[in-house]
Amino acid sequence: MNWKSILVHLDNSRRCDARTRLAFDIASRFDAHVIGLYLVCQDLLHHVFDPSDRLQHEAYAEQRRAALEKARDTFEHAARLAGVSAEWRAPGSPVFDAATLHGRHADVIVLGQDDPDDPAAFVALHFVEDVVISVGRPVLIVPRAGDIPTFGENVLIGWDDSREAARAVFDALPILRRARFIEVATVERHRYEEAPAGIEISAYLDRQGVRASFSSTPRIRGENTGMTLVDKASSAHADLLVAGAYAHSRGLERVLGGVTRALLEMSPLPVLLSH
Repeated sequence: MNWKSILVHLDNSRRCDARTRLAFDIASRFDAHVIGLYLVCQDLLHHVFDPSDRLQHEAYAEQRRAALEKARDTFEHAARLAGVSAEWRAPGSPVFDAATLHGRHADVIVLGQDDPDDPAAFVALHFVEDVVISVGRPVLIVPRAGDIPTFGENVLIGWDDSREAARAVFDALPILRRARFIEVATVERHRYEEAPAGIEISAYLDRQGVRASFSSTPRIRGENTGMTLVDKASSAHADLLVAGAYAHSRGLERVLGGVTRALLEMSPLPVLLSH
């Protein structure tokens, strides 16, 4: 099994190019097709316009058209340079509906991490997490800053014996089969609590032709499990973190903080999430 269809979210943000480059890099490995899905915040400024000011509305519409055409030209030019099969889509439907509809016909979806310092990166409230939990496909989150010199060579798998973690490992197999180093990491949540056994998942991977080491890491005091995994990935010089998303209630994670939220908001390296 390989990824043959990759969907990448396009917009006018400063990290759009980084997402596009990564999508094309992955596509070149698997001889895959890339779908560039242009989705931006709809009617972000309409509420501040005078409804009777036609010229103001026309200027705003022209600005959006120009931004769309620039994004399209940039994407198609990059596709030609990469020598990758690609197509552009810019649906007019609500952004979440469009993302889930088109995403369900792709093998993996490439999204950007939320960036509060870049207004152009805002699509909709909870856009990324809503897509992760609803689309039924693995979602690759590209960090809001930093270079991505390598991808999928040194992989850390966050394992907790959950359904979501098992799904993530299966979804990541195309990358894992090509990785040079893989570590299955579990996190001990309390001193008196045993960490989930990662030996069985390591054995499963071995039967898939994937060699992985196994480690158990105590949770760092003052950090949740998500941040402990991020720290572990950084210390291992991983260039991809694979994890299940929302093994617990999303509402509870929003209130108390949780693994998925930490990975979505804080990870400095790409994260592959499955729900």
